[in-house]
Amino acid sequence: MKNLVIIPTYNEVENAEKIIRAVLGLSQGFEILIIDDGSPDGTASVVKGLQQEFSERLHLIERNGKLGLGTAYLTGFRWALERGYDYIFEMDADFSHAPSDLPRLLAACEGGADMAIGSRYCNGVSVVNWPIGRILISYFASVYVRTILGFKIYDSTAGFVCYSRRVLETINLDSVQMKGYGFQIEMKYTAYKLGFHIAEVPVIFVNRKEGTSKMSGGIFGEAFWGVLKLRCRKFKK
Repeated sequence: MKNLVIIPTYNEVENAEKIIRAVLGLSQGFEILIIDDGSPDGTASVVKGLQQEFSERLHLIERNGKLGLGTAYLTGFRWALERGYDYIFEMDADFSHAPSDLPRLLAACEGGADMAIGSRYCNGVSVVNWPIGRILISYFASVYVRTILGFKIYDSTAGFVCYSRRVLETINLDSVQMKGYGFQIEMKYTAYKLGFHIAEVPVIFVNRKEGTSKMSGGIFGEAFWGVLKLRCRKFKK
């Protein structure tokens, strides 16, 4: 099995080497694709330096400017499908997603799930070091999605996900509309509407210790209105 972890980056020079070594140090033999959006802090240079050490397992796509989280993942999905990967993961660079949880997501998919979500909310609230205001916004965003879409997933905005290849082959990636964190909702809901089995794996989300958050009000606005549009969309395999 070929397993690829896609990690979008923008100004993650403090975290890049550490997250790469942590993922590549796992016994399951994961590979990494870094998609860097023109980080001015030299993130891509760090990755290029490590490619000399991990030439077969560390890959890099450099893009010009901040083009959005969703477009980064869509670029990575297409790259992975073209190269025959079996399981494709989404993961943040800042250690808010623990690399040690990757094998648990993989096991859920190998055990029958088509998509496995590293869920902060399927077993209470499992978030460390976030301000209470941000926890409430994130938690009630998922409540909002469940209410509007009738979507029985507790953490629909999660960015820690394992996809089986056939999910990404089935979804029309060209039709995905949301670019920010609404992208996470759209991908999960589309998979659900297409009949794929989605599993939530409880994880503990830890707020970043280094670097700065990329969250903004515009991201939440896109997700809010995008969910209403999703309710009216028709989905076909």
